Amino acid sequence: MITTDFVPGSPCWLDLGAPDVEAATAFYRAVFGWQAEPHGGQGAGGDTGGYTLFRLDGKVVGAVGPLTEAGARSAWTLYFHTPDADASVQAVERAGGSVRVPPAGAGAEDGRFAQLTDPQGADFAVWEPARYPGVEDADGPGTLVWTELYTTDPAAAQTFYKSVFGWSTQDMPLPGGGGTYTLLTPAGCSEERMHGGLMGVPADLLGPGGKPYWHPVFGCRDCDATVGLATGNGGTLSMGPETAEGVGRLAVCTDPSGAEFVVLTPEGEG
Repeated sequence: MITTDFVPGSPCWLDLGAPDVEAATAFYRAVFGWQAEPHGGQGAGGDTGGYTLFRLDGKVVGAVGPLTEAGARSAWTLYFHTPDADASVQAVERAGGSVRVPPAGAGAEDGRFAQLTDPQGADFAVWEPARYPGVEDADGPGTLVWTELYTTDPAAAQTFYKSVFGWSTQDMPLPGGGGTYTLLTPAGCSEERMHGGLMGVPADLLGPGGKPYWHPVFGCRDCDATVGLATGNGGTLSMGPETAEGVGRLAVCTDPSGAEFVVLTPEGEG
């Protein structure tokens, strides 16, 4: 589960880079009931203009900002907690990853972030908190409940993230001989703190350029109804809805600007 009691290597923040912030806020408001609130200073994504917080029942659950990198496509970025952004960047470089945005301050002493890319090409980020720890709600409807990496080389990805974050991993076979899914847990934590998974996906199934990527999984009370809200407001359905034994009912969606996310009604809920 993802909690707001952040430990090193655990997901702690996420934001969406969008070509049209107003349109993005309208879409996610319709799908998850999020409220949008302009951030008072510099956001974790490094942009001072248009960075907007998403709130659910008053609690911050993520953010959206304009695309700032040349050639960037609309996508969600997942941030992992670190006590030292500089040390994490050094670990990324030693392990063969690259730095897109070096460690920098965010807001009025909110914390520090760095934007990074793993050796296979998946983008992610780290967040070193000061007065702002991260999201204020998680592991429920309309909030982040899981993180997932689609990669062309799962063995190499495991080696990289273990080196950077010390994550422990556990492999499990996918139903019907569909390969292996690797579960991810922060270093030194029990399986209750498991926060995500990774799986191998051929490059030709990864979309434009065959580039590996992380995507968020958001909880919902009714997967099929949430998919209906997404498609009814300009999004598209990539997979599902389908029921995964031991997991729940899920679907892969894409927002109107092309950013992918998953919706999940956990087993026993809904």
